Amino acid sequence: MPQLIVLPHEELCPEGTVIEAKPGVSICDTLLSNGIEIEHACEKSCSCTTCHVIVREGFDSLEPSTELEDDMLDKAWGLEPQSRLSCQAIMDKTDLVIEIPKYTINMVKEGH
Repeated sequence: MPQLIVLPHEELCPEGTVIEAKPGVSICDTLLSNGIEIEHACEKSCSCTTCHVIVREGFDSLEPSTELEDDMLDKAWGLEPQSRLSCQAIMDKTDLVIEIPKYTINMVKEGH
């Protein structure tokens, strides 16, 4: 099984973690099913940027992003060339190292 290596994130995963991932499952669903509560304001429908991640290693193993995903990513905070929406990036058999950006653009986040 591939590993999803999550770099430390101050709020969501302070120590970082290594997750045994299932091929064919999105990065977002893999994170959520392993207790990492990444935001996904649009319920994983590629309509926001709250699940934005930066793929530090293994980026080229992912299917290319769609035009819709690219359009959404243009609105993401901290966009980098290896940015993906985790709800759209599907794991294959390749290990990935991801960074969850410190901030998101979420106009409906509760708890402000």
